[in-house]
Amino acid sequence: MAAPRTAGDSSRPGKASKFLCVLVTGISGAGKSQAIKCLEDFGFFCVDNLPAPLIPKFADLMVTSGDSMRKVALGIDVREGRFFKGLSRVLGEFRSRNISALILFFDANDATLLRRYSETRRKHPLGKGVLEGIRKERKRLAEFRAKADRVIETSQLTLSDLKEMVASSLPTALDRTLHTTIYSFGYKYGLPPDADLVWDVRFLPNPNYVPSLHSKTGLSKAVRRYVLIRPDSKRFLPKFFSLVLQCLPQYIREGKSHFTIAIGCTGGKHRSVTIAMELARFLKKRGYPVSIHHRDMDHSGL
Repeated sequence: MAAPRTAGDSSRPGKASKFLCVLVTGISGAGKSQAIKCLEDFGFFCVDNLPAPLIPKFADLMVTSGDSMRKVALGIDVREGRFFKGLSRVLGEFRSRNISALILFFDANDATLLRRYSETRRKHPLGKGVLEGIRKERKRLAEFRAKADRVIETSQLTLSDLKEMVASSLPTALDRTLHTTIYSFGYKYGLPPDADLVWDVRFLPNPNYVPSLHSKTGLSKAVRRYVLIRPDSKRFLPKFFSLVLQCLPQYIREGKSHFTIAIGCTGGKHRSVTIAMELARFLKKRGYPVSIHHRDMDHSGL
């Protein structure tokens, strides 16, 4: 496997660019489509098989669209012959617009490719017998492979491994992270069906039975103070937060790009809201993108 060069070497402008275009190509059946899906998970705007004549217009669209297309991935198929013949010109189009380009080339050995074609019952895109098509494709793409920033050999890779390889090929500033959603909820209304981790905080003192706090929610300072000042909370929170912080990098290594944590109390109004807010604050300080939803906070039932 070729060692990765610094991302963007093939089209580095004179000053640092905030735009990145990842060109995803390689041998048919080697994993390009899965790589595109991985990049979508990492927040890239992805387009597969964009015709070569549209690339200059697409580059203009990237620049004029601002942050919404700051990270783009283009899947390039072997049938797009004009792209491969005009690679230098295409990279020049990006360079002239201050867009960095990174070329990822996916490959696999012939035996693996033949097995994958047999399993999917697809024909080779060059319209030949599969083995003949693979050999012709390798010859056609040889120069492009030589110019790639990274060649990723997928014969022995799992999907999780592939995602790890794609992630490690990206510039550090654009590398993946885990987007975390935190739900507060009430057990009396049922479990959130999409939760990856559910934590029960009904063992904490319940503000619902304090007359001055009954009508308030965990967003109020009075309720937060009541919950957080308790000895049980002071013992629990550091251990809970440490456990979550220890687990998240493991999920990232497994290829997960989004994680949902559900924190429940009886009615989803006081304790779960408070703890969810504290956990969100804790994770944000440590660089994790977090969104928070209080599913049952506005229920009027007891």
